[in-house]
Amino acid sequence: MDAEKQQNVQRFLDLLKKSKRGKFKIYIGMSAGVGKTYRMLQEAHTMHRLGVDVRIAYVETHNRAETAQLVEGLPVIPRKKVFYKGRELEEMDVQAVIRARPEVVIVDELAHTNVEGGKNQKRWQDVLEILDAGISVISAVNIQHLESLNRDVLNITGIEVQERVPDKVLAMADEVVNIDLTSDELIARLREGKIYPPEKIATALNNFFTGQNILQLRELALKEVATQVERKVETELPKGTGFRHEKFLACISTNERTARNVIRKTARLASYYNSKWWVLYIQTPAEAPDRIALDKQRHLINNFKLATELGAEVVRVQHNHVARAIMTEAENRGITTICMGKPHFNLMRIILFTSVFNELLNKLSTTDIDLVILS
Repeated sequence: MDAEKQQNVQRFLDLLKKSKRGKFKIYIGMSAGVGKTYRMLQEAHTMHRLGVDVRIAYVETHNRAETAQLVEGLPVIPRKKVFYKGRELEEMDVQAVIRARPEVVIVDELAHTNVEGGKNQKRWQDVLEILDAGISVISAVNIQHLESLNRDVLNITGIEVQERVPDKVLAMADEVVNIDLTSDELIARLREGKIYPPEKIATALNNFFTGQNILQLRELALKEVATQVERKVETELPKGTGFRHEKFLACISTNERTARNVIRKTARLASYYNSKWWVLYIQTPAEAPDRIALDKQRHLINNFKLATELGAEVVRVQHNHVARAIMTEAENRGITTICMGKPHFNLMRIILFTSVFNELLNKLSTTDIDLVILS
């Protein structure tokens, strides 16, 4: 009973904290140049005319004349100067924003990595701090910077994006708006010099800004925003009867590549269904801390960190029987879908895996739990 009372109190405190937080709006697009910053600044001017205390905390115009013109007439919170490796750089001054206490601030480039030595490593962490102070934020990000899409973007463009935003940050937004252009419109803007300077246009057209790349990135952006709309429908509208609330369990091993793929793909599934999800690692006696290789330990820690960043709860269980442990955790947590990776082992381990797999299938046959094998 005491535990139930404590949970009720905590729920109330969470609601109270949420009510005091600032509102969070994100403009998302398929690539640079679609007009995210331009739209943010247009919205800021509208609010400014209506008497809202809106200020620019950080905007990067990239020397685009149309964008630079929209900065004029809006109050700006000065950036702080930071010296790094003999260079003077400018960063958003989070404390200056909090001291000024405007109603709304404009914060560009959500995926930006801050200069070393500051309180927060990433700009999205700065934004969360500003929101917690009760200040509303309008920000922008490109779809390729979303953590769970990292592998998809690499496959599409051949480029691994280093600056990434955890999916949970997008899920925290009160509103997500897609800035959409056709591939022809975006390429036309690029050729007209509205995205990059003339000397970079040819390289961009031959690499990132191909029609095929843009089309696929556009699809990712549209799907992501559709997912956010579904999430709002599920959380803000009365739920109908007979709806199955999905809960996903991603089962990983010490195989680094397979585990990362399973984590990222399960994160996408959980995001699509607006569902809770867990990452489960079964530690067998063969993988006890004094027996497991150091590189595998490091891979596990990195994958646990990735899972947490993507919004999962990590569960570590010591057990001799993998299938039984998976089923126990699935039943205890009300899991609806178990996600696993394809085995990439030698013949003997495939045989051993098969026995585990068959045992798991036999147990699943008596439940309503789905099993998904991820490539």
